[in-house]
Amino acid sequence: MGRIRILSDLVANQIAAGEVVERPASVVKELLENSLDAQATRIRIEVEGGGRKLIRIVDNGHGMVRDDALLAFERHATSKLRNADDLLSIGTLGFRGEALPSIASVSRVQLETRVAEEVSGTLVEIAGGNILRVEDAGLPVGTTITLRDLFFNTPARRKFLKSEQTELSHIAALVTHYALVHPSKHFELHSSTQALLVAPAVGNSADRLFQIFGRETSNYMLPTTAELDFTRIGLPEPPPWQREEDYVAPDPGFLRLTGFVSKPELQKLNRNSIYVFVNQRLIRDKLILHALSEAYRNILPPTSYPVVLLYLEMPPQEVDVNVHPAKTEVRFRQPSFVHDFVRDSIRTTLTQARPAASFVNALQNGPHGVSSSLLLDVSPLPGPPDGVDAIPQPVFGATFRPTTFEDGHAEPLGVQGERASYFSNGSETAQWDIPHSAEPVKSPTFELAAPIVPPSPGRFAFSGHSIPVGYDSADAESNYESAAPQQADTLTALSTLKPLGQFRDSFILATNEEGLWIIDQHVAHERILFEKVLHERDTEQIQRQRLLMPLLVDLLPAQMITFAEIAEELERNGFEAEPFGPRTLAVKAAPVGLQGRELEHLLEEILAIPDRNRQTENSEARRRRIAASIACHAAIKINQPLELSKIEWLLDALGKTEHPTACPHGRPIALRYSHKDIQKAFQRI
Repeated sequence: MGRIRILSDLVANQIAAGEVVERPASVVKELLENSLDAQATRIRIEVEGGGRKLIRIVDNGHGMVRDDALLAFERHATSKLRNADDLLSIGTLGFRGEALPSIASVSRVQLETRVAEEVSGTLVEIAGGNILRVEDAGLPVGTTITLRDLFFNTPARRKFLKSEQTELSHIAALVTHYALVHPSKHFELHSSTQALLVAPAVGNSADRLFQIFGRETSNYMLPTTAELDFTRIGLPEPPPWQREEDYVAPDPGFLRLTGFVSKPELQKLNRNSIYVFVNQRLIRDKLILHALSEAYRNILPPTSYPVVLLYLEMPPQEVDVNVHPAKTEVRFRQPSFVHDFVRDSIRTTLTQARPAASFVNALQNGPHGVSSSLLLDVSPLPGPPDGVDAIPQPVFGATFRPTTFEDGHAEPLGVQGERASYFSNGSETAQWDIPHSAEPVKSPTFELAAPIVPPSPGRFAFSGHSIPVGYDSADAESNYESAAPQQADTLTALSTLKPLGQFRDSFILATNEEGLWIIDQHVAHERILFEKVLHERDTEQIQRQRLLMPLLVDLLPAQMITFAEIAEELERNGFEAEPFGPRTLAVKAAPVGLQGRELEHLLEEILAIPDRNRQTENSEARRRRIAASIACHAAIKINQPLELSKIEWLLDALGKTEHPTACPHGRPIALRYSHKDIQKAFQRI
């Protein structure tokens, strides 16, 4: 008898479940995408035990008839594809027909659905892939899927799940970001103890960002939008002799980019706060991540990352979504085109915005004083802290737990700094307002009350102006504009600064109508020289100086190998150097402003490429790295007194740079203490 056997459908479905269903959040993702494909406008998600015990998703989509409800649990049964050609232009979030049968094979599922044309709906109950019950039922239009006991028949998979709070946080992050990409739809996420998210429909993405994270968070973000057509690099057409008489050239379509990117002052310690959607599909793509890193290169430190909500739209023919079992990765037909478009669009946004760092925010938060990701922190806290300082700062990515008030609305914790809620053993135990004064916080009182069902449409409770939600979304844009600050903090006014002097021969103090400015003289000059070196290198106008005697620099063998790789780039940047023995380099000329020991340090720094960057460094990154090193070593140092004329030149030149926000290594250049902040400090307002 042969060794090869055909697996049963149950085993095949469980193997597919191992690819599609990695954790409870994977189940929520598949079912949520099905609801969105069904044109649902209201989606409610209920979770218990971090998704282990219960996952219920209720939507008001178009529903299914009885035959479709049964066929949906067959493997590779789908309503979204007809033939192989449809794989080349997938316009829906789901298309394989593997999600429902895979999920049903490792859990107990109950499906309730009805279409508008039918009088009654259909109820289907399945456990471990076996159909237990099928009957008619009186149901509303739409679909409700209830999933219990995930991985009950595969304990090996169940024991690898994380804690309930960790799994719940992944679900919360997933739902939150799908709510951000679909502002016209109503989303709710409830656990067994609290409402994690209630987001009624709003007018646009800016309103949704403001609705979920609040005014102070949205002030850290810069809106970005760009569009480019595929006319020159669209789909290839057949030659004229192979075209039919009625042949019509395909529409190349457009590549559109919208979303929000963070100001340089908001930095994260990892990439978990970068969310990219391609045709409204949440993905994790290395190409886009690299483009974002290049856009923020020389603006953020190498170990810090921005916060990004990026929405890309392109013709379905230009992107292949069928390259990953969980559909979290895609492949672009023109990867370099998409990469350069994203990089240039984000960098243009940062160049035009020229955001100014607030002196007060820099003191309170700092570049790394924010949470490490956008995942919602839903872990129960042991109790209220001893002081106000323990409360999370209201910045993007801070924890938020919607607190229900008497009017039935929810306010995210962490978005508004004036109200906080704390939970013990997974339930809400205390709620109080944080006073603005330095008085000690009084002990909270405990209250028990029946849960209040939030009405729809309703309004989120914000500390400032509220924005309409639900059916009032027509006026949302005008109210959002009134709630936003009248004028963004930018560095456009740097050229109007009047210098007052130096502080400890390291920081320049200057003033204008906007307030008091503090400029780091070293990093300011470093930014000026960095852009000057790049410009002169591109135009082949680099200024170099010949040394009276060649400078001999001893290098390690690995550094000599690196020199051979980048010798041409060094020459374009003003160096004239050649090997002088097996481990010695003779430098005959160098860029203006570098000499002696400083020149030796510069060469050692340029030739010491970290191993992790050696394989990934391209020509553009190398060019910018060398320019940044030259600028750093040639710039004015700290503890160096400057004449008034030199300070005036420095401020004027800084105002003319493209990115006066940060030095090439990501450190902030200028901090502004605004007139309003000064008035507040002196209690005049």
